[in-house]
Amino acid sequence: MDFNYTAEQDALRDSVKRFVEREYDWEKRFAIIRSAQGVAPDHWSAFAELGWLGAGLAEDAGGFGGSAVENALIAEELGRGLVTEPFAAHVLATQLLSAIGTDEALALLTELVMAEKRIAPALQEPNGRGDWRIVETHANPPESPPRLTGTKSLVDCAIYADSFMVSARNGKDTNLYLVNANETGVNLHPYRTLDNRHVCDIHLNNAPAQLLATGKHADQAIALAVDHAIVTLCGEALGIMDTALWTTRDYLKVRKQFGTAIGNFQILQHRMADMMIEVEMTRSALFHALGAMDGNDAARAAAVSAAKVQASTGGLFVGQQAIQLHGGIGVTEELNISHHYRRLFVIARQLGDADLHLARFAQATDRVKKADAD
Repeated sequence: MDFNYTAEQDALRDSVKRFVEREYDWEKRFAIIRSAQGVAPDHWSAFAELGWLGAGLAEDAGGFGGSAVENALIAEELGRGLVTEPFAAHVLATQLLSAIGTDEALALLTELVMAEKRIAPALQEPNGRGDWRIVETHANPPESPPRLTGTKSLVDCAIYADSFMVSARNGKDTNLYLVNANETGVNLHPYRTLDNRHVCDIHLNNAPAQLLATGKHADQAIALAVDHAIVTLCGEALGIMDTALWTTRDYLKVRKQFGTAIGNFQILQHRMADMMIEVEMTRSALFHALGAMDGNDAARAAAVSAAKVQASTGGLFVGQQAIQLHGGIGVTEELNISHHYRRLFVIARQLGDADLHLARFAQATDRVKKADAD
């Protein structure tokens, strides 16, 4: 197996790295997270001009011929700078539209890639606790024009989205709908998460909607798109973990106690070794998931959930150890290491926590074994 990136992928990584170094130094990031929307007004259009918004899409879907690998690469470098732009949410929205595949969906997809429109995917609900498969939002009877009632939670980029892609029940089926943000019956409750991201709960009260996909087609589109988004989050977690690891290493080399750098203490070296193991295990799990993205549904789900479990548990371990090794200064707002931990804490719970994905991994593995036996 070849785990080396192509020349084009290396160039993509370098372009993201240069952008983060230029636009996301620590002072600029503080100004951004303290702003009204929590993002820089011109950064998203820059993402589009640089080709990042379509890098992970096939050419026939309006992208630039890439795959989940490109999205993970971009997210990894954005994670190193703790960039607040909702890139994983964009991946989820574009992959949903790509999987739906209708002319109308592909037209919307083109607008997203060009940053002409923002569509926020709204799949999670309060009672689901991160499980996008639990859907209580419902549509009215099928013979009527679609109108939705229910609540969607933790919707990223909702405050500046033009519309929302909403999952809702219609009888026994889960359908996908497009809801205009300015429609009557749509109410937003904005708030900040622990990592200073701006999200919303969306309360729908008989809100007019446009049907995008129904039944099995919608289920398959959601499953594939969520796996793409999870892999993107794992890439971001890897970038954050790797940065936290080496930032901590640098601190241990200069912080002195008893007349020597504390990095010389063997017990702290052991902790650093444990942190590095978690980083490399996350990298390996991510590579495995990327390799399974073109496989069958069960194998893909198992690999993606395994990567999410490792990124969640390993990310929390690395973040906690980084703070511990920095001492009291590690929990201060002014030091970047506390912000690394906050983002890793949120990623560990986005689109399902470790317990949910352990169960999903077990179920998917059983399906793979059964298919092999047949």
